[in-house]
Amino acid sequence: MSETQTGWLRRLTAGLKRSSSAIKERLAAIVKRRRLDQETLDELEETLIMADLGVDTARELIASLKKERFGKDVSEEEVRSFLAERIAAILEPFAQPIPHRPRYRPQVVLVCGVNGTGKTTTIGKLAKQAKDAGLSVLLAACDTFRAAAVEQLAIWGERVGVPVVRGREGADPAGLAYSALERARAEGTDLLLIDTAGRLHNKQALMDELRKIVRVLKKLDPEAPHDTILVLDATTGQNAHNQVEVFKSMVDVSGLIVTKLDGTAKGGVVVALARRFALPIHAVGVGEGVDDLRPFEARAFARALLGLDDTD
Repeated sequence: MSETQTGWLRRLTAGLKRSSSAIKERLAAIVKRRRLDQETLDELEETLIMADLGVDTARELIASLKKERFGKDVSEEEVRSFLAERIAAILEPFAQPIPHRPRYRPQVVLVCGVNGTGKTTTIGKLAKQAKDAGLSVLLAACDTFRAAAVEQLAIWGERVGVPVVRGREGADPAGLAYSALERARAEGTDLLLIDTAGRLHNKQALMDELRKIVRVLKKLDPEAPHDTILVLDATTGQNAHNQVEVFKSMVDVSGLIVTKLDGTAKGGVVVALARRFALPIHAVGVGEGVDDLRPFEARAFARALLGLDDTD
């Protein structure tokens, strides 16, 4: 394992410590009787539900554990390893990085999410990763109703050496997106990342705005946006499900990025989201640093969630 991989796994494990500690503590208390009886299984199921893995996922995992180990003596670590293996199997089909689409120039990625999810910061980190991979990048600051969002994206642009298309406060987001795509096409840019507003207090206005952005992009490229990524804050727990439903009703969400996993004890929400919506999980964030957003890896995540260290 490379030093870079080891470093990321350590950050992932540390970032998921609140989640894994909560699960480990409850599992240790439950499995102390060692023999796996129905009462133990019921308590284990409740623990998984409390960790926000979702009722269906919890039932599936416990049914599998019952089938293989019922009536047998088990240790806490054996249970954690078993659950991690099954969770990794659930997540594996959805662990997909953001597709690189070289046939589109630019590849247009629309990034949405409610305010406060870390959306603008996530775009900045994605821009750095793309640039480090040798791609030319343009950012579009289309959350024009929040001056702070525009300034934040501009700061990220300066930090990573990527140009930002921005307009005056209150400018038409769709018109700005159109101008950004025109510029990206003229300059032969590889990747256009579009930041959008996330004001859910007026859902209809937000829906109209997002749909208008998509509509004007298609005037220049009928297939744009090529990807529509929803950024979710893991600390919102079950509310993340509601956000996926709301944004799916507005735009064609093609994948998810889950941030702030280091700030919650309910990191299991990632598993519940994958199972319920069957959308790719492109990346997860476990900190503020530019390197704390990384492509989602099912096995590493599952083992970190259960407090199993793969960095040794």
